[in-house]
Amino acid sequence: MRVASGVTYREFSVAGSQGTARGHLLTVDLRDRRVSLDLLHPGAVGARAALSHLADGRGAVGAVNGDFFNISETQHPGVEPTFAAVGPAVAAGRVWKAAVPDGQRFGPALPPGTTTEDVLGMGADRRVRLGRLSLRGAVATRVGRLRLRGLNQYALPVGGVGAFTPAWGSVSRVRAVCGTDTDRAAPCSTDTHEVTVLRGRVARTAGTPGSGPVARDTVVLVGREAGAQALRALRIGDRVGVRYGLAAGAPVPYRFAVGGFPVLRNGVPLDGLDDRTAAIRSAAGADAAGRLVQLLALDGAVEHRPGLTIAELARLMRVLGSDDAINLDGGGSSTLALREPGAAGVTVRNHPSGGVERLIPEGIGVFARG
Repeated sequence: MRVASGVTYREFSVAGSQGTARGHLLTVDLRDRRVSLDLLHPGAVGARAALSHLADGRGAVGAVNGDFFNISETQHPGVEPTFAAVGPAVAAGRVWKAAVPDGQRFGPALPPGTTTEDVLGMGADRRVRLGRLSLRGAVATRVGRLRLRGLNQYALPVGGVGAFTPAWGSVSRVRAVCGTDTDRAAPCSTDTHEVTVLRGRVARTAGTPGSGPVARDTVVLVGREAGAQALRALRIGDRVGVRYGLAAGAPVPYRFAVGGFPVLRNGVPLDGLDDRTAAIRSAAGADAAGRLVQLLALDGAVEHRPGLTIAELARLMRVLGSDDAINLDGGGSSTLALREPGAAGVTVRNHPSGGVERLIPEGIGVFARG
C-alpha cells in the first residue's frame, strides 16, 4: 500500500522457530525530499501517550514505537515510575535526553558489545545510521568543576550529578537516585542533594530530589553520594554554569535519534543474540546507504504469538533490506500506525499484545509532504 510519497506499507507472515509470526512494515525512502523522520514524544521526557495520539498530534503519516522505558517500580515501593526511555534521544535536532547506566535498563539483556548509548538516527545529511550518543557536560561552580553524569534520565550513575531541564516534565526525580550501575533493584540512595539553578544562580537547595515542572530558564541538579557531597558546597546566589551535549563520534550530527540495541550491523547479525526466547517485537533499520528505512512491528494477536527471537528478528530485518537495525521495545509496546490517503488520522495496523495501545514515552514518526 502506498501511504504517501516515499512511504509504503505491507503486512506478511514469517516462519519462526516457535510458530508463524505476522509482520507489519513501513518502508521509508529518504531519497524523496518530501519524506523525513523525527522523534515522537508527548512533550516531556517523563510522560507517555498512545502512539496513535503522538502521531496525530504531529501530523505523521506513519509511526512505530520507540525504546524500552521505566515502566514500573515494584523494586522500590513508594517510588513513582517516570515512564522515561532508557537510551539517548534527539528530537528535531535538539538533545532530548541521555542514557541510563547499562544495569538500570528495562528490556532483555544487552548483546555483547552494546550499551544503552546505542541509537539509530537520521543525520543532517538525511542518512540513517547506527551510532552511540555519549553525554558530555560539566557544571562550573565557585568550588570547582563537576562532571555531568546525567541528563533528563530516570537513573544516575552512583556518585554522579545529573541535570533536569524543562523537557523532563513534572514527574518526581526521586527515581534518579535508586538502584546502582549494575543492579536496577538496589535500594535508593540515602545520600542525595538537589540544587535548583535559575538563570545561572542557585535559587533553592534540598536534601532530597523533588517533583513538579522545571521552570523556563531553570536547571535542576540532582546528586547522589559523591555528587551530593559536591552539590552541598553550593549556596543560594552562587553562580553556576551548566553545559551539555551528546557526542556521536561522527562528523554528521543527528537530527533525530532513538535508543535501542543493535541486532544487525553491516548486514551481519551481532554475536550473542538470543535465539531461544520468542516475543512480540519492534525494530528499525536502514540499508547500507542509509536511504531506505524499514520500521517493523510484529502482530500481537493470539494466533500470531509468540513472535520471534531476537536472532530471528535480526535475520528478518536483513531479508527486508536492512544492513543496520536496532531492536525497539516489544510486547505490549509493539505498535505500528499509519494514516491512509484521505484519512483524518492514523490507525493501528497490528494488534497490540495487551489488547489496546500501551501508553509509551516515544516513537519514530514518518512525515511526508504531498
